[in-house]
Amino acid sequence: MKAIRTFAIRPVLSEQLAPLDRLATNWRWAWSDETKALFASMDPAKWEEVGGNPEQLLGVLGQERLDALSQDAHFVARVRAEAERLEAYLRDDRWYQGLEGDKPAHIAYFSPEFGVDGTLPQYSGGLGILAGDHLKSASDLGVPLTGVGLFYRAGYFRQSIGDDGWQRESYPLLDPYSLGLTLLRDTEGAPVEIVLDLPADRRLAARIWVAQIGRVPLLLLDADTPTNPDDLRQVTDRLYGGGGEHRLLQELLLGVGGVRAVRAWCELTGTPNPEVYHTNEGHAGFQGLERMSELIVEAGLSFDQALAQVRASTVFTTHTPVPAGIDRFPRDLVTTYLRSPLFTALPAEPALDLGLESYPGGDPHVFNMAVLGLHLGQHANGVSLLHGAVSRRMFGSLWPGVDTDEVPITSITNGVHAPTWVHPALTGLSERVFGDVHTDRHDWRSREVVSDQELWGVRTQMKQELVAEARRRLGAAARSAGNAAVPAWIDEILDPGVLTIGFARRVPTYKRLTLMLRDPERLTRILTDPERPVQLVIGGKSHPADDSGKILIQQLVKFSRDPRVRGRIVFLPDYDITLAKTLYPGCDVWLNNPLRPLEACGTSGMKAALNGVLNLSILDGWWDEWYDGKNGWAIPTADTAASDEERDDAEAAALYDLIEHQLVPRFYERTGGVPVGWLDMVRQTMTDLGKKVTSDRMVRDYVTRLYVPSTVNERALRADDFAQARSLAAFVSRVRSAWGSVAIAHVEGSDATTRASTGETLEIEASVRLDGLSPDDVAVELVYGRTDEDDVIGADHSAVALQAQGPPVDGVIPYRGVLPLQITGTFGYTVRVVPRHPFLVSPVELGLVTYAG
Repeated sequence: MKAIRTFAIRPVLSEQLAPLDRLATNWRWAWSDETKALFASMDPAKWEEVGGNPEQLLGVLGQERLDALSQDAHFVARVRAEAERLEAYLRDDRWYQGLEGDKPAHIAYFSPEFGVDGTLPQYSGGLGILAGDHLKSASDLGVPLTGVGLFYRAGYFRQSIGDDGWQRESYPLLDPYSLGLTLLRDTEGAPVEIVLDLPADRRLAARIWVAQIGRVPLLLLDADTPTNPDDLRQVTDRLYGGGGEHRLLQELLLGVGGVRAVRAWCELTGTPNPEVYHTNEGHAGFQGLERMSELIVEAGLSFDQALAQVRASTVFTTHTPVPAGIDRFPRDLVTTYLRSPLFTALPAEPALDLGLESYPGGDPHVFNMAVLGLHLGQHANGVSLLHGAVSRRMFGSLWPGVDTDEVPITSITNGVHAPTWVHPALTGLSERVFGDVHTDRHDWRSREVVSDQELWGVRTQMKQELVAEARRRLGAAARSAGNAAVPAWIDEILDPGVLTIGFARRVPTYKRLTLMLRDPERLTRILTDPERPVQLVIGGKSHPADDSGKILIQQLVKFSRDPRVRGRIVFLPDYDITLAKTLYPGCDVWLNNPLRPLEACGTSGMKAALNGVLNLSILDGWWDEWYDGKNGWAIPTADTAASDEERDDAEAAALYDLIEHQLVPRFYERTGGVPVGWLDMVRQTMTDLGKKVTSDRMVRDYVTRLYVPSTVNERALRADDFAQARSLAAFVSRVRSAWGSVAIAHVEGSDATTRASTGETLEIEASVRLDGLSPDDVAVELVYGRTDEDDVIGADHSAVALQAQGPPVDGVIPYRGVLPLQITGTFGYTVRVVPRHPFLVSPVELGLVTYAG
């Protein structure tokens, strides 16, 4: 018979072993090799059985085993030492505590998914893993951050591959108690619930699970509570499992409910309310509307004043250069919720305008969550330099009249959490030769410090583990499919001595999973070369509703089962964090071949690089930024191809050429059994990229470049009963009303503009009509730089302010400035007028620019 409910009954921990409870429920164990080793030693077989989750291990060990361990003096001493190490980690000052000057007392970080560990399946891919790494580095650096997300009872999905090669999904239900989560309770011990009032007199309630990620709490809202009717209990059923109103309810719960959960958390723990709200993609955009509602009700601010205050304290990160990756909802559906009791204090129409695609090329009947995020976030960024440029083009219509290169979206390139992703064997080598595990400070290039034999030995060990794991997974998949016996060939797939190329990621079509199959005969020859073979290890999941992605997986799986190549190419099912930790280090090369420029960042290659794996990639995302010719290979992009087919053919041919003529010779050229030339590139990768690709660097960038400036503005606008927020809102209203009449009547340049040499000066006079605005309201700027053949001033232009020369005459104010000429070559300039206010972070933030002519 089948149980209607299951739960774990934990044994009682003795006084000697009591610290295990805290060690198991603080997710720092996920990146502490010492803590994992401690739990694994309690019962290695059961540790593997529960997937390496300490809380689940304690639930299955049994009282007898725990009682025996409590009498083991050596084990008890290890428990005490680990507990003291965790306590010091949580207590001692870290990087953030030594940061001088203004800094936020608390930051709320919203994301629809968090990838902390494979045993907490609340992520689908790179966005969630990035969010998990952000929390871990914030913890390591001492940044006072709280994560806010949803708890999905079935997570994303588990993947299996049928005999026909088709992806199949399953959704095992998760027990939050057995995952190491704690239910947030009030001072009376009752579960805390936040409630959202919905249209038609319905109410959506959610409880709050807390996952302690080192020093960082992660609040996960769960709608599966008895307070809700059955349909609303399903709101948090699956990650990305539904569309339309179901998805909208998830995002309302994440944004509106997330703010309320943070308020409850702060009140119960004495934590100060956040000064910065960081939204990781647009899914949590409604958090800004909820905070505006609070300000309108509690502080008596107007809509525009509340908007100014919320914008100052909001950081928005866009992660996708693909419009299909942005959540968009029907205007009428969103209007229904904006007019409901959920937002009673918020005027519906101006709130709706913040997300509508009411710009040229947009659909005014659609509410766009990225547009909402950009309107609510005074600080916005893409996740690589190239992605920042793509985002400025993609969203430039929100700032009409602003040159693309000046659209106020900056870039902070993603990073990955080194303690999570660096293989323990490499960590051990780092400790032996450098004295610590901080890979971003090490120079691996000296053979006197690290010999070729040592480095190659560790690389070989990691490859051997990957081969063993691939055989185990394929064998397990065969058994679960009902095969009476595992095919003998599975025990012979892959070879740790063969050049190994890895490829694993989500499977939307633009990532081109099957580009490697463009010429199957040529690929077969490369894989099966009798003297210098190559092998491919591949993983990835397609969204359950994406049949085009499933077709790509099916094509690749069918090719991998061809007897001619099946020992040299494998598709590993159910790609997740657990598999990734073996897959990345176990490859020699990491392949990435998206359609440029559709890869926002591509952090999988970063994780590989930290383990000494060389990248073979299209120049997209982070690779476009940090490829140097010594740390891997760039696949040429066929940008001038006449069609997608021609482009794929050309780029696949280039991929084959690189493998055959550059990768293979360098890998198989040996001195004393070691590929010395190959290791030169490995050393360069680990040294140079090791300093750049870490999430510690990324979080430090967020703190210094976005969080701190946001805090400075937020505090200034909030002071004295929001005096500056009121002033800024009045300024914006006044400037917007008058801007249509702002004009540059005349510009006059000195003789230097006809023929000039460096060292001379350019004198400029401009007559500007401000139509009621004062000179304090605007900046009149001389913009200059090198020009192209179309007289367009380049993106690296500069600007200097011109000064008002007196009161207006007939409504016109004269401005004047002098510029020393230092640029050689073709030079151009123009004059423009932009709004000026101390709390605008960009001169074009309001999208108001008037140019001469």
